[in-house]
Amino acid sequence: LEASGTEVVFGIHPVAGRMPGHMNVLLAEAEIDYEHLLDMNQVNPTFAQTDVTIVIGANDVVNPSARTDPGSPIAGMPILDVDESRTVIVIKRSLSPGFAGIANPLFAADNTFMLFGDGKQAVLDIVAALVSV
Repeated sequence: LEASGTEVVFGIHPVAGRMPGHMNVLLAEAEIDYEHLLDMNQVNPTFAQTDVTIVIGANDVVNPSARTDPGSPIAGMPILDVDESRTVIVIKRSLSPGFAGIANPLFAADNTFMLFGDGKQAVLDIVAALVSV
């Protein structure tokens, strides 16, 4: 994508992964340059101008109910505002709820496409498809 002039960044929620810093370690293992990693406060203002956001495995940390539904159990929780992107692709194994146990309206939003499967394999498939274009 970068070779074709596309800006690529990785937005990371502070509680993403199995422990703090987990996503940073995984991305480092995948040889992603640290300069491409943005924390939530850096990336959130950019979503409204983002053409495509790919969400891998996240649930509660991208649930817009935290921002839009004062009665939600996660109301007020800081989230990645991915729903503001023009197009959102969510890669998940299923529609199972996250830790909070609530539905995520992002998954049914008009600008969201769901891709069910293993995150790593789905990304490899997307990369292979883009290379063949």
